[in-house]
Amino acid sequence: MNSNILSLDKISKKYGEKTVLKPLTLDIASGECITVFGPNGAGKSTLLKLLSQQTKPSSGAILYKGSKIKDLKEAYRAKLGVISHQPFLYEGLSAFENLQFYASLYGVDNPARRASELLTRVEMNKRMHDPVRTYSRGMLQRTSIARALLQNPEIIFLDEPYTGLDRHASHVLTGILKEQIEQKTTILLVTHDLSLGYSLASRLLIMSKGEMAYWGEKTVADSDFEGFYLSMVDNG
Repeated sequence: MNSNILSLDKISKKYGEKTVLKPLTLDIASGECITVFGPNGAGKSTLLKLLSQQTKPSSGAILYKGSKIKDLKEAYRAKLGVISHQPFLYEGLSAFENLQFYASLYGVDNPARRASELLTRVEMNKRMHDPVRTYSRGMLQRTSIARALLQNPEIIFLDEPYTGLDRHASHVLTGILKEQIEQKTTILLVTHDLSLGYSLASRLLIMSKGEMAYWGEKTVADSDFEGFYLSMVDNG
């Protein structure tokens, strides 16, 4: 039985004449935590946008459990939790109102209870009834994390989720990620934090200049990973 939850078949992305992602093929098994590393401009964020259907590939196909995601549409999106540079929150609503709204869209049982539970988990309970427009970057990010978990997603995509988080909030996020890994949620994490990303990963994807420089298991000790990463990027 094929245990792959996502399969990428020669997907690429061009903007005009500029190729930002060269044809990429790989399989991701259900329950894996894949950390994606690479310098700025390597194609990491583009990859996550393709996987989360925020943009369409120029060529190739993305499959969810063997079916093309372009054919699944909302049925696929309902399986996803996405944390990116965009908070996907309505500024005129409070965090609680935002989460209650999204929970209703997803058909979550008792949206109010679920919203309150998750905002407490990300330690936003004291400000959850204030308008989102009054939040700091870190508070927006914490609320976005809660939003991404509303429907107990099967897959979570995270694009630099630690941006704007203070040390304590970062600790909270790491705890949530470890919980999701234990629950066998499939995770794709884009991060510049080599140590943290390496420690969480079950497999690694290193990208450079729009293509795959390394894809596979963790083969070096944590303390040696920076040197390994730099050698992959330099050779990319």
